[in-house]
Amino acid sequence: MTAKERMAIEPQAMPEQDAKVRARNMNEVALGYTAEMARREASRCMQCAAKPCMRGCPVAINIPGFLAKAAEGNFEGALAVIRETSLLPAVCGRVCPQEKQCQKFCTMGKLLKDVDKAVAIGRVERFVADLAREKAASAAGKGVPAPSVAPSDRTGRRVAVVGSGPASITCAADCARAGHDVTMFEAFHKAGGVLVYGIPEFRLPKAIVQNEIDGLKALGVKVELNYVVGRTRKLRDLMEKDGFDAVFVGTGAGLPKFMDIEGENLVGVFSANEYLTRANLMKAYDEKGHDTPFWHGRRVAVLGGGNVAMDASRMALRLGAEKVYLVYRRSEAEMPARKEEVHHAKEEGVEFLMLQNAKRVLGDDQGRVVGLECLKYELGEPDASGRRSPVAIPGSEFTLDVDTVVVAVGNASNPLIPATTEGLEVNKRGNIVVDAETNMTSIPGVFAGGDIVLGAATVILAMGEGRRAAAGINAYLAKKGSAS
Repeated sequence: MTAKERMAIEPQAMPEQDAKVRARNMNEVALGYTAEMARREASRCMQCAAKPCMRGCPVAINIPGFLAKAAEGNFEGALAVIRETSLLPAVCGRVCPQEKQCQKFCTMGKLLKDVDKAVAIGRVERFVADLAREKAASAAGKGVPAPSVAPSDRTGRRVAVVGSGPASITCAADCARAGHDVTMFEAFHKAGGVLVYGIPEFRLPKAIVQNEIDGLKALGVKVELNYVVGRTRKLRDLMEKDGFDAVFVGTGAGLPKFMDIEGENLVGVFSANEYLTRANLMKAYDEKGHDTPFWHGRRVAVLGGGNVAMDASRMALRLGAEKVYLVYRRSEAEMPARKEEVHHAKEEGVEFLMLQNAKRVLGDDQGRVVGLECLKYELGEPDASGRRSPVAIPGSEFTLDVDTVVVAVGNASNPLIPATTEGLEVNKRGNIVVDAETNMTSIPGVFAGGDIVLGAATVILAMGEGRRAAAGINAYLAKKGSAS
């Protein structure tokens, strides 16, 4: 197929639930490609020799390679190419910001002068992963696949993985494939980290995450739940008392930030972390099936402009809110949220209040939220991030009639392990300091990766950290030789 013929193929739009319907249910918004749509979209790939799209992929998936096979209808082959470097294609195909990563560099997008018309790499990735999972489900009961690591290849070395998010999943799998005995420790009652407690069901069905955890178990990874490293057991004890030869710390960025304004301690004010954890992990939306205490706000204000703010505002609608405001102190052009998530939120009825920010939360005599006093802003000079700084307009105060406020202005790294581990170096933000090539920390044999190192980042960036740390662990243990 010539370049001209590829350019003539229309981009394949993703089928979705109707906005008014989906705003009140927890089913996945995007319905996925058909096989023909996936094949046609993959056929748009120019198959560039330079493979510029790979520059934007933190785990360096051979994107033209998997798209070429998908274009042929060889979807199993396409998935095999992806799995050479990525363990979570069904997850990444749904939640990764492809428009800021692989698709940003796509030649098709550049030729058409529109990144939205780049090859929909993530959507094809999602299709081939979903197809394989559906085929495996239909073949259930035909026997468990043979272990990927033969007994003769076992090293006898033991690796502890702390946390079970995307960085930890990737690290655990790579270490298990290297022949090490891997145990994953998760503080919650379900494994998956931010994939289960942070990202809503309507964006990432939890059955998909569970499928990935089941895949880890098939590799021989043991999963210990309700186990808080730093409390149940200190980090150093895992090596010095429990006999682990190496430890990976992937505990994420789970410490919510607040705005330090008056009224943040009122009943009806939540961090987005708590709000989403109750709704996602504890399934507060399913009142018949789960007895989860939850504050059902009627009029909700969500503060922030990132993906977490989009998730919280859209979740509020699904939990029955009559009105949801998204309050952000910059303009829409400066919002860090994915364009697709912003579009979906607007379609579903979230009202965007740009260049506005909370000044104080108002309460009644019972300490409950009754309103949010806000200020209007204008944009000044660019800040260190390159975005124009918001400047408050004096005397522009106004009040929103709300009974719930959700603060989604960012998260800091989980402080528990650094606080309980002597000799573990962290930076001024509380992120664990690691070697840039191996991800080893200041403690020999202890490695770290993901949001605990980067600060809040994306799933695919965390996976890249987990992969680099696993390579570091495998090299570190190889120097020790096999355990006797």
